[in-house]
Amino acid sequence: MSTPATSSPPPQHLPWVPAAAFVVVWSSGYIAGPAAVHAAAPFNVLGWRFVLAAVIGALLALTLGRPFRMSRQTLGRVAGVGLVMNALQFGMMYVAFDLGLGATVSSMFHALSPVLTAILAALVLHERLSWVQVAGFVTGVVGVLVVLGADLGHVGGPLAVALGALSVLTLSLGTLGQRWIGGSPDLLWSATIQFAVSAPPLLFIGWVTEGFWPVLDPGKAVVSVLYLAIINSILGLVLLALLVLRGGSGAAASLFFLAPPVTAVLAWLVLGETLGPRQVVGLVITMVGVGAATHSRRRTVAEPSAV
Repeated sequence: MSTPATSSPPPQHLPWVPAAAFVVVWSSGYIAGPAAVHAAAPFNVLGWRFVLAAVIGALLALTLGRPFRMSRQTLGRVAGVGLVMNALQFGMMYVAFDLGLGATVSSMFHALSPVLTAILAALVLHERLSWVQVAGFVTGVVGVLVVLGADLGHVGGPLAVALGALSVLTLSLGTLGQRWIGGSPDLLWSATIQFAVSAPPLLFIGWVTEGFWPVLDPGKAVVSVLYLAIINSILGLVLLALLVLRGGSGAAASLFFLAPPVTAVLAWLVLGETLGPRQVVGLVITMVGVGAATHSRRRTVAEPSAV
């Protein structure tokens, strides 16, 4: 789900309660995701997550009387961006989860997305890019590499790492693609359409490759899918929209560097993941890099972000 592709208000101080809630909600997705794929196969998990999120989103939009004003062209663009940001991005990350990519490492990958988006905007749209942003992104990547180490077996192997990296790239491309949509469609209807178009291909791939009932733990699978749809997809969208409205998309993006440490704590509490001294050093390096880069981005350019 994504913020509207509109100009952002001047950066302001973010309201701390929604900001803290968003960081926890965003980070918890890296806990619920691995838990879900341990209970059921990844494509089926995602397909049903987006079915449920689309139904809830549509009911909420109708209840609130949100206007559905989209041309056929805008509708097509919203759907296309949704396929990239939801089907591709989450599809690759959830397969990486299934292969063994951990929650903390996954959140570190995605924490790089706002800075990577700024770099892609500079390359594709010739927007201004500061050296602090470039240095921050490089520093963040170095931190991730420090955490990964030379032996990738503990994080699912080279394929899991490659899928995690590609997931970040598709997230940034989808975020950048929000500008291509145009017309400023209603955020809730836009997200609902993006959920809806992502479900069928994921379910089809899941049914072909995983079977019609690839569930190992029905209770855990149901709880995980409900949590991902209601908390991550819907509540996360509402919180992000509020933060963008109050502080601008650049200010909201500055919260992303907090996700890895929060995820690390949640992963330790819920999944039993632990970090050694090297992983802690790498985590700190990534936080410093992303934090510096997003702070610089907040001062220089305001652009949409995604969760």
